[in-house]
Amino acid sequence: MSLKGTLNSIGRALRTPKGAISGAWLALVVLGAIFAPVLTPYDYDIQDLPNAFAAPSFAHWLGTDEFGRDLLTRVLYGARTSLSVSVLSISVSVFTGMVLGAAAGYFGGAFDRAVTIFVDLTWSFPEILIALILVAIIGPGITGTMVAIAVAYLAQFTRLTRAQIMAIRSETYIEAAKSLGARDSFILLRHLLPNSLAPVLVAGMLATGDAIILEATLGFFGLGAQPPTPSWGSMMSSGSALLFKAPWIIVFPGLAVAITVVAINLFGDALIRALDIKTRLREA
Repeated sequence: MSLKGTLNSIGRALRTPKGAISGAWLALVVLGAIFAPVLTPYDYDIQDLPNAFAAPSFAHWLGTDEFGRDLLTRVLYGARTSLSVSVLSISVSVFTGMVLGAAAGYFGGAFDRAVTIFVDLTWSFPEILIALILVAIIGPGITGTMVAIAVAYLAQFTRLTRAQIMAIRSETYIEAAKSLGARDSFILLRHLLPNSLAPVLVAGMLATGDAIILEATLGFFGLGAQPPTPSWGSMMSSGSALLFKAPWIIVFPGLAVAITVVAINLFGDALIRALDIKTRLREA
């Protein structure tokens, strides 16, 4: 399926109730993250100790944290961190996985075997373990988190792209293009990759939800974004010790993570139905 067909399928997914509701929430989160400086009068890193542990009110809709910082402000700015880290990491992973998988599936031989060994090796370990090892090597922070997430999810996109390429490389139109003297790069970029794009993009979207959880997990352990930069995981970490004194500190970031991940999965399911990927994979 071409990129245009994929975009048309996204439009069909948005017209379903499941896709519309989940898409609206995702749009709301993205817009809130982008326009955070306009939506809130507070700064996310300015402490106001006299107002520490303030319960939700008209002045602070979600309350304040242990340093008196407005929690809504930090949730909005935390969305910037969590979403940007997850989306950028998965984008890098998707691009790299498509390049490796397409080359391995099309050319085969020693390169295919080398890629397969590397992919199978990383596939055998849980993503959280790979991420923890890489963050321990690179060091805590946003950069280490992004590299860890990108590498942790590389295997699934490489495997998926390779399988798609191998399924369609023997099609008649591919053989015709070869007989007409088309270069390998042209065949890959013009025919093979566009026709394997839809399943990989959907897998990338679903993996973004997992990446948000992984980023929040690393932030909860203090290995993600470092203070005072807010992220949903680090906010939950600071609120875990204050659960009975100020539960809103952990509840609202936790809800943001949970609802956003559920929305991504629901929209991904609507997109799978719109693209009819399951039928296409069975036919392949």
